Amino acid sequence: MTTGRRVDLRSDTVTQPTAAMRAAMMAAPLGDDVFADDPSVNALQEKIASMLGFEAALFVPTGTQSNLCALLSHCQRGDEYIVGQMQHSYRWEAGGGAVFGSIQPQPLNHAADGTLPLEDIEAAIKPDDAHFARTRLLALENTLGGKLLPFAYVQSATALARRHGLSRHLDGARLFNAATAQAAQTGADVHDEARRIAQCFDSVSVCFSKGLGAPVGSALCGSKEFIARAHRVRKMAGGGMRQAGVLAAAASHALDHHITRLTDDHALARRLADGLAGIEGVQVEAPHSNIVFVDLSGAARERGNGLLPFLAERGVLATGLYRLRFVTHLDVDAAGVDRAVSAIREHFHA
Repeated sequence: MTTGRRVDLRSDTVTQPTAAMRAAMMAAPLGDDVFADDPSVNALQEKIASMLGFEAALFVPTGTQSNLCALLSHCQRGDEYIVGQMQHSYRWEAGGGAVFGSIQPQPLNHAADGTLPLEDIEAAIKPDDAHFARTRLLALENTLGGKLLPFAYVQSATALARRHGLSRHLDGARLFNAATAQAAQTGADVHDEARRIAQCFDSVSVCFSKGLGAPVGSALCGSKEFIARAHRVRKMAGGGMRQAGVLAAAASHALDHHITRLTDDHALARRLADGLAGIEGVQVEAPHSNIVFVDLSGAARERGNGLLPFLAERGVLATGLYRLRFVTHLDVDAAGVDRAVSAIREHFHA
C-alpha cells in the first residue's frame, strides 16, 4: 500500500542532517572535550550562552541528561523541586532526579493552558521545618506538549519563585519553537523572544535534536558557577564525549540556519489540523507550534485502535502513547501533510 517517500510524523527527533549540516560536521575542528579543548564544542557553548544571555553553557548528549544535570546542580539530597505532572523532567525521564540525586519531585496538576496555577505553586512551597523536604527549585517547560506558556505567566511564576528564594529552571527542549510562536504574537525577532523567555530563569536546557534538526545534543545554560557544578554531574552521568565537536558543529549549524525556518513547521501543523477538521468524533487541538494532538470519541474512538497500522501501511507514521500526536519538522513538506490528512480521512471514511 505504501507509495512515495515515507511521512514520519512521530516526532521532530527523526530528522536527518541536511547536506549543509553534514558538511559542517565533516569540517569541524576537533579536540578532547573532557579536557575542554574541543574548539567546536567550546564555540557552541559560547554561542548558545550568548544567544540566551547567560555566562556559560555545557554541551550534553541528551535533553534528559541536561535536565538531570540541572536538577542535581540546583538541589541536594533531601531537597525538592516543584514541577508539572506532564513535564518531561518529571514524567518522561525515568525519575532521574529522585533515583540519582535523592531529590523529591512535587508534581502539580496543569491548568488547561499548560500552566501551573500560581496559588498551587505557592501552596506547595514547604515551610522551613524538619518534617519537610526543602523546596529549592521551580521547574517549568516551554513549549509544553506543543503549547506556548503565556509570557506574562512565565514572568509571574518565576517572580513568585524568586520571592520565595527558589531557583528557576526551564526545560526548553523546544525553546525556539516557543520563541517562534511568541514572536508571531509580538512581531519581535525570534532570537529576542528566546532570550526574553530564557532570562526569566537561572538555568535553561535547549535541545538541538528536535525542531532544530541536529542529530544529537542539548545544552544547559546558566552562571559560570552553576555550569561548573553541572560539568561534574555530566562526568558522573557519563556525558564526557571526547571529540564531540563533530556533533557540536551540527548544533552550531542548526542555530545559524534552522531557527527562522521553524515558522514553516508551525504552518504545516496548522495545515494538518485544518485538514482534519470536520471528521465526526475527531477532536483536534489547535496547535501553538509544531505538534498536533488529536482525541477520539464515539465511533471514531472504536476505529482508532486500527489507525496507526492503517497509516503505516500508507507510509505515514504517528504515535499514540497517550493521545494521537503528529509532529511536523524539516523533513516534512506540504505534500506529506496532505498525504497524512488524506489517509486519516480515508480511515474514518470522512
